[in-house]
Amino acid sequence: MWAYIVRRILATIPVMAVVALFVFSLLYIAPGDPAAVIAGDQASPEDVERIRASLGLDRPYLVRFGEWVWRILHGDLGTSIFTNLPVATMIAQRIEPTLSLMTVTILFAVSVAVPLGVVAAWKQGTIIDRLVMAFAVLGFSVPVFVVGYLLAYSFALELDWLPVQGYTPFSHGFWPWLENLILPALALGTVYIALIARITRASMLEVLNQDYIRTARAKGAGQGSILFLHALKNAAVPIATVVGIGIALLIGGAVVTESVFAIPGLGRLTVDAILRRDYPVIQGVVLLFSFVYVLVNLAIDLLYTLFDPRIRY
Repeated sequence: MWAYIVRRILATIPVMAVVALFVFSLLYIAPGDPAAVIAGDQASPEDVERIRASLGLDRPYLVRFGEWVWRILHGDLGTSIFTNLPVATMIAQRIEPTLSLMTVTILFAVSVAVPLGVVAAWKQGTIIDRLVMAFAVLGFSVPVFVVGYLLAYSFALELDWLPVQGYTPFSHGFWPWLENLILPALALGTVYIALIARITRASMLEVLNQDYIRTARAKGAGQGSILFLHALKNAAVPIATVVGIGIALLIGGAVVTESVFAIPGLGRLTVDAILRRDYPVIQGVVLLFSFVYVLVNLAIDLLYTLFDPRIRY
């Protein structure tokens, strides 16, 4: 077991190296000369060259990449071109809203989707199963921003139950903090619920046809015990896998959701940086998101043995 954990941790090193290479190359993948784009149409050649020098574009690619990686290893993500603030400082200022939104969304989505999938598998072929699958298809088909605008219009503008925009820090109280996150979490969690519910249903259907489930029924075990203690535990591996994969959906959806609900998080910071061609900020945020995604999937891999005792490494 410990040997597997060490191997999986070591395997993340080349993955992050490839991610770092890609993130650094964003500056050069973008069409046109980055210095000319940043300088604007009215800039003189001298201004463009000055910006090229400040970005280090006048030096060899591998030299710049090596220096960039060395700074990252020391916690330096660079400096914003437009605000002159360290990128790490800007990320630290914006990380609480995004972390709060993703945490609430994950808790809400998993607590709703897993029971929905279990019930749909239990009631296979009934109207309940069809309704759950219809919701799953609809939730996966409708874009996040459409759901966000519908929720904001219905519950914030028409009914005036919840705030339509903004974010309240957790330090100001639990309810004011949660109140601003309910609508964004509902909008962002819709597609996540649809994905998890479908995988949960499929995995449960496979497990419910196993011999040990029929044996448990023959011994008189209750339906709740069969579904949530016997079947769900053995169906947890694919569910945990899709929960980890779905983190990518949350990261991408957070960018849109934070823009719709005016949440000052990392997603909003990314959009602003892209619009201003602030490449150091873009690189820093994308690198952070990639690192979190790799760590989450590593944690999911390590949890497999807890969900299924038959798995041994």
